Amino acid sequence: MSDPLQPGAVIGILGGGQLGRMLSMAAARLGFATHIFEPGANPPAGQVADRVTTAAYDNTDALAAFAKSVDVVTYEFENIPTAALDVLEAHRPIHPGREALRISQDRLTEKTFLRQLGLQTAAFSDVYDLASLAAAIAETGTPAILKTRRLGYDGKGQARLSGPQDASRALEEMAGAPALLEGFVDFSHEVSVIAARGLTGEVACFDPGENVHRDGILHTTTVPARLSSAQRTDAVLLAANILNALDYVGVLGVELFVTPQGLVVNEIAPRVHNSGHWTQNGCAVDQFEQHIRAIAGWPLGNGQRHADVVMENLIGADMDRVPDLARDPDTALHLYGKAQIKPGRKMGHINRIQRTG
Repeated sequence: MSDPLQPGAVIGILGGGQLGRMLSMAAARLGFATHIFEPGANPPAGQVADRVTTAAYDNTDALAAFAKSVDVVTYEFENIPTAALDVLEAHRPIHPGREALRISQDRLTEKTFLRQLGLQTAAFSDVYDLASLAAAIAETGTPAILKTRRLGYDGKGQARLSGPQDASRALEEMAGAPALLEGFVDFSHEVSVIAARGLTGEVACFDPGENVHRDGILHTTTVPARLSSAQRTDAVLLAANILNALDYVGVLGVELFVTPQGLVVNEIAPRVHNSGHWTQNGCAVDQFEQHIRAIAGWPLGNGQRHADVVMENLIGADMDRVPDLARDPDTALHLYGKAQIKPGRKMGHINRIQRTG
């Protein structure tokens, strides 16, 4: 293991969205500088980072120069081209590592990996044409949901099937992309665990949060979640199992369905996660600082919660509520600095705090 990074070291972050922004702010609190690599101009993270490189992920010269300017590379989203990672890894370590990205970039690979660990997932089948979809429906049953294997997020790249008659329409919505048919899971609610693993192999987990979605986008995360003590323990152990199997370094989000038959893994995200934003006002060390600590080789915080929190995403026109929200003494505002308000666009979030002590 390399020595822990010292204050003044530079953290390289692939992606300049709100997660990159909040990682940069956490890094600054620990005395680190940040350098953002982002194809789009004027990203939210650029407002708080020390340096921004604006270049495409196929610009090998820009990638190499970026890598040489930092001490470690991390990322705020999963879908980074493999060729870009090849260039970066030739110069600097990347955390979390390549295996976590490879698995999470493809839903079929991810679900196969989880099953191999002995974890429960929805029933699933690979789909590449109408005949394979018909076979998948026969095996998985309906209702079901057809998802692109890659590049889906916030409900995008998905089509619901109520019966076999929906097969052609659902396949057309995939626009030729490789897909996966998932059977519906009969669950009472969804929870997620934000977990971290350090360079030395130590693991720390935050309390599971209970998630509610609207239109495929996370609406609220409430902590504590409705879980028995046994379910809470199972959720944390399950997340730790995934971290160790991947030899992971950094923060990982694990989404779980709560069912009478136990916890079913929906998906994993190898990065800080929207459902972990509550930690910013509910814990001494939040998920963003935890991630920076992990990739820098520092000791992890323990994730202990000092307050009950409800996190709510501010999406599109929710920004009209900001003046009233700012007057609420128990509400912490986190705005992302995005200039243009669009329907369905995450503009910020709030944490409503109820102290437990």
